[in-house]
Amino acid sequence: MPINIPCNLPAFETLSNENVFVMSDKDALRQDIRPLEVAIVNLMPTKIQTETQLLRLLSNTPLQVNVTFIRTATHISKNASTEHLVMFYTTFEDIKEKYYDALFITGAPVELLPFEQVTYWEELCKIMHWSKSHAFSTIHICWGAQAGLYYHYGIDKKELPRKLFGVFPQKVHVKNHPLFKGFDDVFNVPHSRYTENCIEDIKKHPALTLLVSSELSGAHIIADKTGRQVFVTGHVEYDRETLKGEYLRDVEKKLDTPLPYNYFPDDDPTKEPINSWFGHGSLMYSNWLNFCVYQKTPFKIEEIKPLTI
Repeated sequence: MPINIPCNLPAFETLSNENVFVMSDKDALRQDIRPLEVAIVNLMPTKIQTETQLLRLLSNTPLQVNVTFIRTATHISKNASTEHLVMFYTTFEDIKEKYYDALFITGAPVELLPFEQVTYWEELCKIMHWSKSHAFSTIHICWGAQAGLYYHYGIDKKELPRKLFGVFPQKVHVKNHPLFKGFDDVFNVPHSRYTENCIEDIKKHPALTLLVSSELSGAHIIADKTGRQVFVTGHVEYDRETLKGEYLRDVEKKLDTPLPYNYFPDDDPTKEPINSWFGHGSLMYSNWLNFCVYQKTPFKIEEIKPLTI
């Protein structure tokens, strides 16, 4: 089903060429339904790439999806043009009175910094506080997941001895959870990070449930007891070439980055990587929108009941 985005957003042409059902805002106005309102707080420096990856995952839903991209006002991206940000992004101050069915908070390349030293931390805290009353369901991704667990539940991240990098098998622990309808018991997910949230810290918190984890890559998906706050440490949104690009970049910088685990055939970086995760990733986000958002959000979106955390 269609995602409603401006026809001049770079992702529009890319997704159209992939036969992903995107709809221009002009065509969407002809349909008399209430679309899902989804906001994306995009903290990644690669704004356009992240936009395309997340919109691709949002394409399999029964209704129109209106997407609002939010940037930080306290930090200006060096990798996205001012023209792109002005044309397609808004700030928290401009939307803080609005309500959303769903919210994304992406990762960011700041995980080795203490949270309080991140330039936009205070602004992000305001957004996370606002999300409890103005977004029905929020998914936090990678560093965004670590930031959410720290802000909401006081669970700090811990530095790993070496970058966790590759595609790792994950095991579902709560098989009847709506996020995993149609899932296999084990599925693959890319991870790329220098820090982690310890499984022991998550399990002992009474408000949280560990839904998915891996013996190799640790905690992957955590949710609060209401199911409205979800924390995802991996990257099912990644393209086939994303880890390859990160690996080649790190090699060029002479960083001590391992070859991505379970990614290149025969561990040969000259061979095309195998995408073994996108099917489950697409299904998970479809389940999230269909079962955790669409069927539970009030029709009058402003009647969302605030979360008490």
